[in-house]
Amino acid sequence: MQRLVDDALAVTKESVKTFTYESLNNIARLINGVSALLLTILPGKASILEGVQGWELRPTFRGPRFPRWMENGVSSFNQFIHELPVDSDTSSIDYSSGEDDLDGIYPASPSSHGSRTSRTSIHVNRDWHWTDWMAYTFSWILLPARFLLGIPFLLFRLLNIWGSRSSSVPGSPRPMHFHSFRKVHTSKDHVVHCTTDRRRGVIEDLHLAIEIIIEAIFDMFHKAAHCVLSPFEAFRIFIRWFSFPSAGVKDIDDDGLNASVPTATLGGVDPAPTERNLTLHHALNTDARTCQDVITELGYPYEAIHVITADGYVLLLERIPRRDARKAVYLQHGILDSSMGWVSNGIVGSPAFAAFDQGFDVFLGNFRGLVSREHVDKNISSQQYWRYSINEHGTEDIPAMIEKIDEVKTAELKISQPDTETNVEQPYKLCAISHSLGGAGMLMYLITRRIKEKPHRLSRLVLLSPAGFHDDCTFVFTVVAYLFLLLAPFLALFVPAFYIPTRFFRMLLNKLARDFHNYPAVGGLVQTLMSYVVGGDCSNWVGVLGLPHYNMNDMPGVSFRVADHLAQLTRMGKFRMYDYGSKSANMEVYGSPEPLHLGRYYGLIDIPVDLVAGRKDQVIRPSMVKKHYKLMKDSGVDVSYNEFEYAHLDFTFSHHEDLLAYVMSRLLLVEPAPKAPVKSEGSKVEKERTC
Repeated sequence: MQRLVDDALAVTKESVKTFTYESLNNIARLINGVSALLLTILPGKASILEGVQGWELRPTFRGPRFPRWMENGVSSFNQFIHELPVDSDTSSIDYSSGEDDLDGIYPASPSSHGSRTSRTSIHVNRDWHWTDWMAYTFSWILLPARFLLGIPFLLFRLLNIWGSRSSSVPGSPRPMHFHSFRKVHTSKDHVVHCTTDRRRGVIEDLHLAIEIIIEAIFDMFHKAAHCVLSPFEAFRIFIRWFSFPSAGVKDIDDDGLNASVPTATLGGVDPAPTERNLTLHHALNTDARTCQDVITELGYPYEAIHVITADGYVLLLERIPRRDARKAVYLQHGILDSSMGWVSNGIVGSPAFAAFDQGFDVFLGNFRGLVSREHVDKNISSQQYWRYSINEHGTEDIPAMIEKIDEVKTAELKISQPDTETNVEQPYKLCAISHSLGGAGMLMYLITRRIKEKPHRLSRLVLLSPAGFHDDCTFVFTVVAYLFLLLAPFLALFVPAFYIPTRFFRMLLNKLARDFHNYPAVGGLVQTLMSYVVGGDCSNWVGVLGLPHYNMNDMPGVSFRVADHLAQLTRMGKFRMYDYGSKSANMEVYGSPEPLHLGRYYGLIDIPVDLVAGRKDQVIRPSMVKKHYKLMKDSGVDVSYNEFEYAHLDFTFSHHEDLLAYVMSRLLLVEPAPKAPVKSEGSKVEKERTC
């Protein structure tokens, strides 16, 4: 009878799971089909989807192309469900199974062996969860009841021991001991695979949630039927609940665990693995990788430098170190971006890795403006933190990071070559590559440092579609700018910045980016609509939403004053600093009733500048980049201008060999700083005699 009930429940459970699974799939297919229908009637979709590599408007849809380091190894729902119920002995766990599939597609990086070794030798330090403390407290409260009920349990235990002894004779099929079955959670289930995007989308989460709910409901019915049909066994289980806890494997906390992992860094002095403590977290299957994860997993060295600005903001200056190099490059991202943009195309197509391979010491800057609000004042309010404009990017953030680069490079070169003479000039050459808003900040930095007669330490400047002049914007941007200026006095009271405020909605965005990839018609519709919003620019906007810096824990935002500053630049048609709204406020900051017009001071630029524009760029059109070029040329600046068939985000996010080759060729025009002459013994003696 018990077997008949079990079979009936199993068949019913599988039928319900199949029905709900197929129903949800049909709904997803319907949404994808309706999106494809809408996509066919939208005007201008061909040029918009042209920039999204991998898009073909045919029945065999393919989603917007993610960077190649994000494409491989994405676990589907079926694969996750297949791996979910696996219960095995810890002695036979294969830790390298997740990496074997990747080795045939991508060449093994120098850190691959070390990463496998670290996973096989991970040691977990388990901490008590809050449920353990509650169980411990109730165990003391129910101690008298446990003692009284423990007497019959002791009798049952003696009977079991007597029965096991009688069945332990040779030839008896019954085992000597019975162990309660329990799933073993291992550190393998909790290790975060950094270079593989294993997140699930919203649809896959619904699949998983429905399956778990169905399993739980039918498990409850199965236990109820078991209790009715086997009352004696049910009574034994009930008695076992009041028994003393048996020794076994303790479940690992779902929120995270502490692990001691042996790691080795490429380029380090000692290549032997060293112990490093890690805290491994589940992020609800969202992609929360950092720039450090991408760099180190690809086998490159990494260093994080925390920089504190004069006004107390804590910035992250990341580095791919080549400590003995006498030429360095500083890369600065644009609006709503981070250093992740410079490494998002992997080894082959990323400017950061290309510069390192060319012998540069690479520094990746990050502007202020994260949701985490990193500041020396831990209690800083949201209104105070977001009170900055593009001025602070150019006069606080970039100076602090470049001065830190100078401090680090000067100290390292002095240590590596202690016998060289110390020159007044810096012992290295520093180039800068900036994109969009980073280009405007870099020009502001260069001009203000020259006005203050302070060293800017730069040798060459490469500006990719730089912001600054916005008088030739699209109609959509112009309307938004004037509408924003009209509502600015009211919005300033309630909106300190523009970002996704809660972890739930940031998680939802992260998961929807995966759904846009899995359901390409939906992704194409979103891509087209977003392109309409930004004036028809055909950048891969949907793919950019999938970048890991838009995760549930943190994301870059735009302060109200930065948006107001951009709107001012659109209305005035001039590249000038932030207008504080009154002559007295401007006088206090600038010493004049009007903000500083930076275009008038282009004659102070004393280094070569390379301007790059995109013919398909509708965010910063080539005409606006040409305005920079004309003013610099008229001011006698050593400037060059070039155009490519790219949209705005293609300069950092997409993989284009011709652009990368051009940028590297401009950097290689800068010769490394010559080594100073080595101190001789004769010069030392002569110097001592003169003293």
